[in-house]
Amino acid sequence: MLIIGNDVVSRLLTMEECIEAQERAFAALPSGRAIHRPRVDMYVPCQRDDGYFRWGTMEGANDGFFAIRMKSDIIHWPRDAEGRWTEEKYCMEPGTYCGLILLISTETGEPLAFFNDGALQHMRVGAGAALGVRHLAREDSETVGMLGSGGMARSFLEAFALVRPIRRARVYSPTRANREAYAQEMSDRLGIEVEPVDTPRAAVRGADILASCTDSMEPVYDADWIEPGMHVTNLGRREMPEEATGVFDVVIRQGTAGLQMKQTERFQAERGHSPAAFIGGTAEEMARIPPRNPRPGFGGDDPEFRDRGQGGDKPDFAQLVSGQVPGRTSRDQITFYRNVGNQGLQFSALAPIVYRKARAEGSGREIPTEWFLQDIRD
Repeated sequence: MLIIGNDVVSRLLTMEECIEAQERAFAALPSGRAIHRPRVDMYVPCQRDDGYFRWGTMEGANDGFFAIRMKSDIIHWPRDAEGRWTEEKYCMEPGTYCGLILLISTETGEPLAFFNDGALQHMRVGAGAALGVRHLAREDSETVGMLGSGGMARSFLEAFALVRPIRRARVYSPTRANREAYAQEMSDRLGIEVEPVDTPRAAVRGADILASCTDSMEPVYDADWIEPGMHVTNLGRREMPEEATGVFDVVIRQGTAGLQMKQTERFQAERGHSPAAFIGGTAEEMARIPPRNPRPGFGGDDPEFRDRGQGGDKPDFAQLVSGQVPGRTSRDQITFYRNVGNQGLQFSALAPIVYRKARAEGSGREIPTEWFLQDIRD
């Protein structure tokens, strides 16, 4: 059995492989050759009086492999001096994180590898967004409006440039140094013009593709900024204005993002950034967690969570690529791809690529598989 770190993933996995592997896996869902379980979180009170412990998992299986991605975070939701509201997280102390992927053979049940999830996580999200761009954005899309300048924003732009002839991008994030560093790095990496701008409006204006990649708990742009012909995609569940749902001509969701379960005091949808969560603690402790978004269309007061907010009742990617539903049919249509839903399947599609390459070259850390086996039937 292997332990595979972010350095190995970054060296062995390419964005091109991420895009193609995900497209194959998503297309296999209707036939049952691929299957996944949407993300579910569990919240437990922690020692922070403004935060919670959150355990999150998601699972998927295809092509002889099963993967479960697991996250252990301390979450809190601060407002900065300008009133911006974000979700922040860490493991043990700020700046360190715990995210793991366990890869298993579905042929034998053998545990094959543990991965740090950081590099693969960023790449799989960017590649997923690129599938929406590949199938919904205008073929001559050249300009990206990027809101956010972190690791996800980097993977988004890298992936977009592989599926469309991107020539320029404008990036906004609240910290000038961050957006300027992003612009320099991505311009050098991709050989395109990347301009840091001082307002989100300046980033969005005139863009062919609008991408929001933030941890914001509130919308980061206005619906009336969206222009005819744009393709829109997102990262967070709350960074898109609810009013935008009335602007889109075509909405495609990646897959099923939430569980269709009756909500109770202990099982709730749309708490914080969680699509679905089991929540422990007293009523007073539970009040620390931001409530469900009360705006219409975002889970609202439905007795069951159907993930309607950003396309949960709309066609998914598999229906689009199989021709069951149309995508963009004119230049002026505004398209939206909700880049959430098949997370578990993404990990089971991508982790085997790295595992096979690591095995072939002898990288990763070998640990005894028998440590994970026993002779007591459970």
